[in-house]
Formats: sequence, C-alpha cells, structure tokens
Amino acid sequence: MITNKTGKAILAVIFVFSLFLTACGGANTATPAPATDSASKPADKSTEASAEKKMRSIKTPKGTIQIPDKPRRIVTDYYAGELIAVGGNVIGAETEAFKSPFTVEQLKNAQDVGSPRINVEKTLELAPDLIVVMYDDNYEALSKIAPTVYFPYGTATNIYDTVKLFGEVVGDKEKADKFIADFDKKAAWGREKLKGIVDENATVGLYELTNKGDLWIFGDNAGRGGQTVYNALKLKMPHADKSKEQTVQLSMETLPEYAADYMFVTFYNPEKNSEALKTLQESAVWNATPAAKNNQIFYNDYDTFYRYDPIAITAHIDMFVDMLIKRHEENKSKK
Repeated sequence: MITNKTGKAILAVIFVFSLFLTACGGANTATPAPATDSASKPADKSTEASAEKKMRSIKTPKGTIQIPDKPRRIVTDYYAGELIAVGGNVIGAETEAFKSPFTVEQLKNAQDVGSPRINVEKTLELAPDLIVVMYDDNYEALSKIAPTVYFPYGTATNIYDTVKLFGEVVGDKEKADKFIADFDKKAAWGREKLKGIVDENATVGLYELTNKGDLWIFGDNAGRGGQTVYNALKLKMPHADKSKEQTVQLSMETLPEYAADYMFVTFYNPEKNSEALKTLQESAVWNATPAAKNNQIFYNDYDTFYRYDPIAITAHIDMFVDMLIKRHEENKSKK
C-alpha cells in the first residue's frame, strides 16, 4: 500500500523528470548564444559550410552558369598554371601539366586526370566542386559531376586579361591584382637590366623545330616566351606581323625573311630520337643568319619554354634576361 508521503515523493520525481525532458527537447530548437571565442571550432565549421554553399554567376561561351563563390577543389585540363597563379587549389590536371618546372611544387598532391582530354571517371573520384576546361569534348558528362567552366584556347590573349579572368573564376580579385603588380615590377626590372645589352633596334625571334624537321616562328601569345620577350621586355619581332598569325611555318627559302638578330629555338622531340636539330644546325642557310654569325642563337628546353601560363611568363623574364646578359659577356670577352 502506497502512503501519502510515498505518493508525493513519486509525483515529485515524475515532475522533475518531465522538466528535464522538456529542457532537452527545447535545446534542440533553441538558437544557441553567439560564441565569445572567435576561434571556436564549431563557429569555423559553420562558416565553412555556409561558404561552400554560396554560389555566384559567371559568363562562359556555354552561357551563364553558377559556380561556388570560393571553389576549394578544382579539376582542369590545360589551365593548371592559370588557376594556381591566382590561388586556385588544383587537385587534378592533364598529364603535361606535371612536366612544368614552374608548378611542380604546387601540383605535388594533385592527380593526373589524363590527356589530351580529362578522364570523366577519374574526375568523379576526385569529387571537385569546380571543373575548368579548354576543350569541351566531354563537357556534358563533366557538368554532371560539378559546375564546369569552358574557356576555349585564346579566350584571353595576354597575361593581364588571363589573370583577371581566372581571378574571377576562383573568386580572388585581390590575389589577381597582386600578381599583375608583381609581374609589372619584374618586367620593368628586366627591361632595365637589358639596357646596354640588347640594342633597342635589335630583333628577337622565337622558333621551334619539330622532330619531323618542320620549322616554325611564334608571335607574342603562343608560348615559347612570346609574352615575356615582346610584351614584358618590349623587344622587337623580326618581321611585321601583318597576318596576325601567332605561328608561321618556315622553309629554308623563307627563313632569311624571318631571321632575327637574336634567335631562341625550342626543339620538340618527345621520343628523343630525331636528328632534325643536327640537320638544321649544319644547314648553310641557318649558319648564314645574322644570329648564327654573331653567336646569338639560343637552344632551349621545350618543356620549360613552350609554357604560356602567368607563372611561366613571369619566370621566363629572369631566364631570358640571364641568357642575353651571359651571351653578351661571352661574346664581349672573345673580342
């Protein structure tokens, strides 16, 4: 038999327990008080989560698309250097990107997603939140994985427009502006260093020989140092670029017309088994050029000098300045 005293005690316990349950249930819906510690981990995670969900619009040749405001995991085919220049976190890139001496450190944790077009299955495994491509062969498939930005080759035609464009892609205008400011400072330094070394009327040509023996000359926006030599250092092309062609194939008959006072040559020889360079160097026409007669021909590594991303263009300033100064001193010592 339950006494009055016992019954009251039981009711008191039940009442307290019900209050406890109500408090717990209310805690699930109550708005938490603001954290007083700005470095609080829960607050940081909340900020990151909201940042990841924030989207913005960007115009592309495929139309206006929505991309993450601050993309964190980017896969690309041929724009690794452009994205890295403005702080983009590239987690996957095409095969050739890993051969660049200018971004090898930044890509040490990235994955090869294939070449010449990136592999859809590999890209899916990397779980990117943004994909940026130069070629649109598999655009639809990639777009199902993450927002995909398509910029065909030649969308931007100089380092300024390129950095601005990719700064917009990664959402970091300040980093883009700083990159350009540093580039301009480096370019001014290079021009100053070459005063008295390269005559202001001297011409500089950029050439490439293929393993099949084809010889080409390049303009200011097709790699091989064009933007560095012609835009940053303000050196002169060996011919009037009336056609505005960035690449022109030469023959031994037309070579004298395109010969320069200084000639920089890259040799495309992927299998390392071509004798084309030796044949060119033994050519009477080649050896009759002003550059050959004055020991002002430079033979450069293909993987280093065919690059045209902003990081490579900036690094090339030091390289071209160094080559020209050293050759000037070498030739001067022989007189």
